[in-house]
This record gives sequence, structure tokens and C-alpha cells, in this order.
Amino acid sequence: MTTATDQLLTVPDVMARLKLGRSKVYDLIRSKRLVSITEGRARRIPEISLQNYIRDRIEEAA
Repeated sequence: MTTATDQLLTVPDVMARLKLGRSKVYDLIRSKRLVSITEGRARRIPEISLQNYIRDRIEEAA
């Protein structure tokens, strides 16, 4: 069973999945191509946001 926290990724998680650097991930967040939430100093990216970003990139490439 997945919980809500299982669906939230850290920036390093996203970096590893996309094979991108920290600056590029934060650029994607700043440009609103990747949605994120913050709680205090903790930034989290919902897994669905990452899936949507990947889907959009695939559609752009097609």
C-alpha cells in the first residue's frame, strides 16, 4: 500500500530518475514545467508531476 509520502520525491530523487543535475531540476521547477511543493525548507515533487513532465517531453519529441 502506498502512502502520500511515498508519492512525494526529493530533488535528489528527481535528479537520479531524470539523470539531470540539481540546477536543471530547479530550473524546471522555476519554469513551472515540474510542479513542486514546499513545507518549510523541504521541497517535494509529487510523483504524478514527474510522470506528467516525462509524458509531455515524449509527446514533444514525437
